[in-house]
Order: sequence, then C-alpha cells, then structure tokens
Amino acid sequence: MTSNATVLDDEFDYEIDPEDLPQGTPEKGELGDPSVIVDGLHVTYRVVGSKKRGAVTPHKDSILRKFLRKGGALTGGYTEVKAVKGVSFTAHHGESIGVIGTNGSGKSTLLKAIAGLLAPSQGEIYVSGIPSLLGVSAVLMKDLTGERNIMIGGLALGLTRKEVEERFDEIVDFSGLGDAIYLPMKTYSAGMGARLRFAISTAATPDVLMIDEALATGDAGFRERSRQRIDEIREHAGTVFIVAHSLATIKAMCTRVIWMDQGIIRMDGDPDEVTAAYRRYTKENARK
Repeated sequence: MTSNATVLDDEFDYEIDPEDLPQGTPEKGELGDPSVIVDGLHVTYRVVGSKKRGAVTPHKDSILRKFLRKGGALTGGYTEVKAVKGVSFTAHHGESIGVIGTNGSGKSTLLKAIAGLLAPSQGEIYVSGIPSLLGVSAVLMKDLTGERNIMIGGLALGLTRKEVEERFDEIVDFSGLGDAIYLPMKTYSAGMGARLRFAISTAATPDVLMIDEALATGDAGFRERSRQRIDEIREHAGTVFIVAHSLATIKAMCTRVIWMDQGIIRMDGDPDEVTAAYRRYTKENARK
C-alpha cells in the first residue's frame, strides 16, 4: 500500500455553527482519476478479554461488553473487536468526502487505515502518491515554540527548509496566533494548538487530507478560512476526508458522504440525501 496522506487527529474538534456556513453543498466539478481505492477492508483489534483465572472480566454493563454484543468475539486470551467489516469504495481526485456515524461506527479506524497508520486484517487499500504516513500532530513538540514547530511540521510534510520559511508568515496569519507563535506550545489553549496544527497540515496541499473530528475551533473568520483551504485542496486535485458529528459542517464542506454503521457502509452518496437519512435514523433510535 502506498500513501501520501495527512491526518489531523481528534484533538482538533471543529463544530461549525450553521449560520457561519454557506447554503447548499459545494459543487462537485469534474472528478479526476481514483486517488483512494478500498477493497474488502476489514480491520480487527485484539484486546485482552480472557476469562482465565486472574484476568480482568468485563462488567456486564461495561462499554467493552456492549461493543462485543455488536460483533466482538472472545478467542482464547484475546477479545477480537471487528471495527471495519468488508468496506469497499473508490475516492477520486477533487472529491471532499464526509464520513459520518455514531461513536464506535468505525469512522476513525477507516481513516487511519487509509493513512497507513493501521494495517488491514483483510482486504486492500490503494492510495496514489508517495508514502507519507506521519501526521503533523505526531511530530509537534509542546515544549518548543510555535515557530519551531512550524519548521518541524513543514519538514515532516516533505517541504524543504526554504519552502517552510517562505510559507511561515502565511501559516501564522492563517492560524491567527500573532506574537503567541514565539511562545511554547504548552502555553497554548486547545483551540490555539488546533488552529496551528490545521495551518501547518494544509500548508503543503497534500494529495489526501484526512481530518478526524476536526474543524470546530476559533472564530467565524478562522472557520471560513478553513473551508476555503479545503476547497483549494480539492481544486488542486486533492482528496479530502472529513469526520465530523456536525451535519452542517459535512453538508457545507463535502461533495459526497459515507455513512458508517457498526463497521460497514450503510449509505454512500449525495450529502443532502445521506445526512437526511442519518438524521432520521438517529431520531428513530433515540425514541427506542
């Protein structure tokens, strides 16, 4: 599997207010060649779950036991949790794909597998581009200043030192940190750190950008800049995957939506249609 993907993890939680968003969904435009092909993907976790003497047995009401009822299986000294089950789809250059679903549906696991951070238990993943498996969040150091972290993050994305220096002012302006860029990241609020990570991660226009529970920090100006940056990546034939609980965010930023449910794709298609079906489903389940 080859991958040239950038991942933003769930520390960057981005919920957009509906009034801050443009009406309607982005125009699809002309799609390019396939950028990601997922074929019969299964991802299974192994965790300790034996009933052997001295082992920890899940309480009857524990989260683990509830998860096992949905498809987990005890095998020997391990508990197998099937997070993704036989998922197949093709993404194209120029698409912005939202991935929705309840907690534990397999959304984040799917993105990490596409990025090469989790190995498939079965099936294949093909990602166009040069392998780049390290997300920016993994290399930034809280004891260093934002300035130093811009250089570290930029180099991790494959930029040269000169390219990072040339884009430094743009990254700082995008993040809105001002003079705080010269302070250690450990002095930043969660929102400040999140804005800097997003600014760095999108500075190199990756082939495949994956944003996991991202896009909900900062003021309306930053949210609008983030939306425009995602549009720019699509227009340059990049592919964007966005995991978010906010359906308003998904509809405003995505040209396609995949609905994950208990590890499988329940629906894949037009943002308006998929989000409407998902909203009906969650309301019906809430009444049960």
